[in-house]
Amino acid sequence: MSSMYKPNISNTEKWVSTIAGTALALAGLRKSNRMLSVAGLGLVARGVSGFCPVSKAAGRNTASTDTRSALGGSRGIRVEASTTIYRPAQEVYAYWRQFDNLPRFMSHLQEVRDLGNGRSEWTAKGPLGVPVSWTAEIINDISPELISWRSTGDADVVSAGSVRFTAAPGDHGTEVRVKLQYDPPAGKIGATVAWLFGEDPQTQIEEDLRRFKQLLETGEISTGARYAASSDKRLRRDQQTTRDFNEPLTAR
Repeated sequence: MSSMYKPNISNTEKWVSTIAGTALALAGLRKSNRMLSVAGLGLVARGVSGFCPVSKAAGRNTASTDTRSALGGSRGIRVEASTTIYRPAQEVYAYWRQFDNLPRFMSHLQEVRDLGNGRSEWTAKGPLGVPVSWTAEIINDISPELISWRSTGDADVVSAGSVRFTAAPGDHGTEVRVKLQYDPPAGKIGATVAWLFGEDPQTQIEEDLRRFKQLLETGEISTGARYAASSDKRLRRDQQTTRDFNEPLTAR
């Protein structure tokens, strides 16, 4: 292979692209949809070769895991959402800052483990349910106003994000505004495949915030939301959270 076609996607992207492409091609065959089949075969070829012409044209190379190079300009996927929660900013901030709370309302997250010194390990459901993981570090932490973070090292998902906590006008709770930018396995093509299987990132974060609001205002998430968002194990954890919710949030 000449240098013109030098591999420019990570090993994680290769196997995710191959798995997603195979599933997409099979779905196209079942539905007699030629476009889906062709798109699936294209992803398989991308995964097998390790070369993505779209990434090359965009100057994207996931061999580099630096968030500035991977997410600069128009690269990556960007989502933004907000909600108002009728609880004091300090309590809302403290609950979010305890990162192992996040999987309780973020449906795509399986686990967030605190590594100390502002670092944490995140595990999420990737395209077609394939687990992906990365290590993140806090780059800004202003209590009770702002938390921002970015991925580090050889991350499956190169990402950066922030959440702001602002007192709502008239002493009516706290406005929570989340901004996320990430480069998923298989890049924007992978995000498109995920969308085909019902996992739109914008809708996902909006629903996550809705569950977060329910959890902090009522102490629980509606039964339907819990079943849609989590496994039976996480359901039991949510029930325990409900029992303990009257404890001070800052004590967690």
